[in-house]
Amino acid sequence: MNEGAESKSQYTVDLQPVGRRMLVESGLTLLEAAQRAGIGLAAVCGGAGSCGKCRVQCIEGKLSLPTVDEQRWFTAAELEDGHRLACQAVPLTDVRVTIPPESLSALQRLQIEGQETEVAVDPVIDLVDVALAEPTLDDLRSDTVRLTDALAEEGRPRAFFGQPVLRVLSEELRLRNWAVRLALRRQDPLLGQSGIRPWREVVGVVDAHQPMLGLAVDIGTTKVAGYLVDLETGHTLAKHGLMNPQIAYGEDVVSRIAYANEQADRRNTLQQRLIAGLNDLVDRLCSEVPVHRQQIVDAVVVGNTVIHHLFVGLPVTQLGASPYIAAVSEPLDIQTAHLGLELAPGARVYLPPNIAGYVGADHVAMLLSTEAWQAMEPTLALDIGTNTEISLAVGGQLLSCSCASGPAFEGAHIHAGMRAAPGAVEYVRIGDDRIYVQTIGGQPAVGICGSGILDAGAELRAAGVAGPTGRLNPGHPQWGSRIVNWNGGGAFVLLNKAQTGNDHDLLVTRRDVNEIQLAKGAIRAGVDVLLAEAGLGYDDLSTFIVAGAFGTYLDLRSAMRIGMFPPLPLERFRQVGNAAGTGARQMLISARRRRMAESLVNRVRYIELTAHPNFTDFYMDAMVLS
Repeated sequence: MNEGAESKSQYTVDLQPVGRRMLVESGLTLLEAAQRAGIGLAAVCGGAGSCGKCRVQCIEGKLSLPTVDEQRWFTAAELEDGHRLACQAVPLTDVRVTIPPESLSALQRLQIEGQETEVAVDPVIDLVDVALAEPTLDDLRSDTVRLTDALAEEGRPRAFFGQPVLRVLSEELRLRNWAVRLALRRQDPLLGQSGIRPWREVVGVVDAHQPMLGLAVDIGTTKVAGYLVDLETGHTLAKHGLMNPQIAYGEDVVSRIAYANEQADRRNTLQQRLIAGLNDLVDRLCSEVPVHRQQIVDAVVVGNTVIHHLFVGLPVTQLGASPYIAAVSEPLDIQTAHLGLELAPGARVYLPPNIAGYVGADHVAMLLSTEAWQAMEPTLALDIGTNTEISLAVGGQLLSCSCASGPAFEGAHIHAGMRAAPGAVEYVRIGDDRIYVQTIGGQPAVGICGSGILDAGAELRAAGVAGPTGRLNPGHPQWGSRIVNWNGGGAFVLLNKAQTGNDHDLLVTRRDVNEIQLAKGAIRAGVDVLLAEAGLGYDDLSTFIVAGAFGTYLDLRSAMRIGMFPPLPLERFRQVGNAAGTGARQMLISARRRRMAESLVNRVRYIELTAHPNFTDFYMDAMVLS
């Protein structure tokens, strides 16, 4: 027992940031404690200490001494700082433990999660409670004049009313017995800092002292993440994710552009499906709190340039052919009523600027929230998705590009591919004598998701089952018997049908490996082009930021072994979750962050990869499995 440890039959284990706290019997490991609490920690090896996936950090309290397995996975300094394997560490006192995102099973890892940064609350919406005198035969002022006069009596700026608010204002005042809370929108965020009292637009009317809320949305090609935020405190009250309804019309933005171009009304179809999905999302968010959608008085939406255009209803034809020109790049501020988004009557949606045809406001939001745009040392930031955007910050400048990484990391175009759902293989390890897999939710395997197929490709290459070109080796002395003929090519039996939940062998085919080669080759080539433009090598990078739902939870070692990421020390990587969603929330609660987003775009030099003289060579080199 460690010196100073308590001797009790039970200890309190506090698991953060998931917020679970429980009493556990003496002698149980942190992994067993988490499992009893229903927290899905990654444990590919079943708790044997051999996979290194269940990493945690002890913040308070004492644990058993590090085991030999832990000494293999951590440096002395990391162990001293409390880093442990949950399957090996036993509490000796009450403990508080932090679980990093990569140690959670994918069942708890939604596209809505992202690391937070502190931002001063300074929304473009001001909230004012007013009590009005009721009209009488002696006081025949109109409702708008009555409100404006009441504001003036309190020293407030004059108000004006848009048509959507005028349609409901009279009813709302009488329904609420003339005691209301107004949401007043600044016409120019800069004026709020200057002492000038500008006219303010009334965008919402609710009960006095009722909270006013904002909506932040990150619309991805595949997934949508929504956040309901209290505009007074800046706190996120609810968050929810859903699949982008436009998927039915194409898995990637290129296919959606093609769909929109086929007939005149199809662009409207894509917009209407997306807006309908967002209205459903708002319903779900409001029901969780619960609040009424009329309390949502401001919104920020980010997405790539194609998604941005389809959301607003702009043409996308010009984005489908070189030189890929956006219809608009400057920020937009649009009444939500004009889009069919059902919020407060006068609410507006703010869309940050786009950088280029395939680098949109979502990447701007990611650069903003991670502070990558003002990094002092060379910093590379990429947001992995169906389309991957990459930026390199160096010398006060940003170099940016975009590459079509495809839907393989969402499980698409993979033989047994599926999205991250229960029963999907999410981790793979090939050991000396057996194959370890972990499925989401611990369910019987029915398919494999993006992180699983990346792991599988890296493990097959490391074991010598797959060669540098991706060709499978049926003559492998240990695993050759698992290679079977499939559809004119080879396939590796990852799990036989007795080990799956659908009575089918789970195969990793030669074509699957090729899909991973295409995706990782595009990403690595984009990285190499930016570094070449800046005259830098891999070792010059001080920080490598990986954002996006898939990017957060991929295994960095697998990504480097397969050649998707350059070989760098692990401590230089930062996996930050849905940083675009975080940036959208920051701009929702801070006018200053909106101005920062607009200014950082001026630092960007966009590089079109297809026109770069070295891109083809970089791409062909990156296709090789290293």
